[in-house]
Amino acid sequence: MGQVNIRIKFMPSGVSVNLEKIKEDVKKFLEKHGGKGFMFNEEPIAFGLKAVIVTFLYPEEKEFEHVENELAKIPHVNSVQVIDVRRAL
Repeated sequence: MGQVNIRIKFMPSGVSVNLEKIKEDVKKFLEKHGGKGFMFNEEPIAFGLKAVIVTFLYPEEKEFEHVENELAKIPHVNSVQVIDVRRAL
């Protein structure tokens, strides 16, 4: 089967949250569930708050909904939003 390219936005719980720790936790979790090819970006929101955007490949045949729900439980993450899902060729 193929791969899907997924983009997710993680909103930290505050300005003082260590974004590198969030990136590390997200990468470890997603690798454990089949994710690979990670790319991280930071997006300014307001008043010094930045969101973490992760883009990665995920196996097309695996369900992602349960993984998305578990990502919201990462410490210091206020919300998780899937921005884009596309089939990778």
